[in-house]
Amino acid sequence: MTTTAPDSARTQPSPARRVERAAVRLGAGELTIADVVAVARHRAPVELDAASLAEVERTRAVIEALAADPHPHYGVSTGFGALATTFIAPERRTQLQASLIRSHAAGSGPEVEREVVRATMLLRLRTLLTGRTGVRPLVVQAYADLLNAGITPIVHEYGSLGCSGDLAPLSHIALAVMGEGDVRDAQGIRMPAAGALPAAGLAPVVLAEKEGLALVNGTDGMLGQLAIALHDLGSLVDTADLAAAMSVEALLGTDRVFADDLQALRPHAGQRRSAGNILAALDGSEIVASHAGPGDGRVQDAYSLRCAPQVHGAVRDTMAHAASVASAELAAAIDNPVVTADGRVESNGNFHGAPIAYVLDFLAIAVADLASISERRTDRMLDPARSHGLPAFLAGEPGVDSGHMIAQYTAAGIVSELKRLAVPASVDSIPSSAMQEDHVSMGWAGARKLRRAVDGLTRVLAIELLTAARAADFRAPLASSPVIAGMRSRIRELVDGPGADRYLAPEIEAVVGLIAPARG
Repeated sequence: MTTTAPDSARTQPSPARRVERAAVRLGAGELTIADVVAVARHRAPVELDAASLAEVERTRAVIEALAADPHPHYGVSTGFGALATTFIAPERRTQLQASLIRSHAAGSGPEVEREVVRATMLLRLRTLLTGRTGVRPLVVQAYADLLNAGITPIVHEYGSLGCSGDLAPLSHIALAVMGEGDVRDAQGIRMPAAGALPAAGLAPVVLAEKEGLALVNGTDGMLGQLAIALHDLGSLVDTADLAAAMSVEALLGTDRVFADDLQALRPHAGQRRSAGNILAALDGSEIVASHAGPGDGRVQDAYSLRCAPQVHGAVRDTMAHAASVASAELAAAIDNPVVTADGRVESNGNFHGAPIAYVLDFLAIAVADLASISERRTDRMLDPARSHGLPAFLAGEPGVDSGHMIAQYTAAGIVSELKRLAVPASVDSIPSSAMQEDHVSMGWAGARKLRRAVDGLTRVLAIELLTAARAADFRAPLASSPVIAGMRSRIRELVDGPGADRYLAPEIEAVVGLIAPARG
């Protein structure tokens, strides 16, 4: 039985209308964040490297030799986790693999976004192609075929502790490869995998020794969400710089504090870049020039204006650190046990998500603070005691109209939630599997809260932009800088200027749509 797709799925373009994108070629080497976004969000096809497939076939022979050995080998002829000492007879091993996937596909809660699931599939496929997992080439091909067919397994919000892999999310994906569980087809319609696969010309896979374990023992879910978040924050931090410049201009702030020689005194790369962006955005502003002379009695601007590069720049530097971790992970081969290049099969702990979990938490802290300083600038523009001549709440007729008063409430409410989301998940280990897995990363939880935090930041920045554009209108006839005037013109195409109070929620959403990275 089929049902209609949720909004998040229905917004995905159908194959007929989708812009054709260059294929992403997959081998044993590193993927880029741009590659992940291309496949996950924009549904670029994947191509498999022939040499990597040959290595997959070579190392599969190692697993098959161990499968024929009467002595037990973990993951090949034994149970898993706390059952690692239980020998499984050859005639039961196909059932063992299917049982592993079925039992581990125990997710619960809301459906995870299509782009997150596709990123997870892509990253597991890349690890399979390294030849370090011991699966057969046909399993590798099955994952590529599922991606290229636009079939997305249903994955749920809860089920991963971020250690021994993103177990439940990856198991729901593997279940679909087996032709079981539910998926969404290329049009976003939910249906059983048993129907979706043959409709796309695909056959379910019967898993052999080691393969079930290889499909679930990875950090692909949390890594995929880290890659997408870094991509989206790359544009949002630029937007934050522009929003800060618009607020500085509207509040009659000075641009002198953003001078490059002052930034060079504290040589953080991110700070210098944000200061340069703000200074460039303010260049040519009549509003800034109007109070630049000796008649301006203010000594210094408030921190939310003057220290914007220091905060925005720290976010940039945090992102750079997170990107270095992501880069290492995007070149990793994570499984347990692994087949080494010289043919050994070795247990290891590379599936532990701590490296990713830490930076996911670190980014959530940075995102919360970036939104916090943005909200403070918004509030300053609405307060006649601090806005240097702007009407109260930027109302058309203060007293009769409320202007942007409650827009600031919305931003403040989001910032408060972002502060809660900034509480680290990675310090909250909880034991599992009869104490065999006694320390876990909670990286998946960190990834989920970061994704929500990025959405909240987008909305807070949209409110600042909307408010700063309205404040600049009140500074007429003085003209904004060309950069700021350009942004205000884009906003004015969507939202009218000052006047009597209007239904404000759609105006906020319009600016959110203007600056938000597309999601899938």
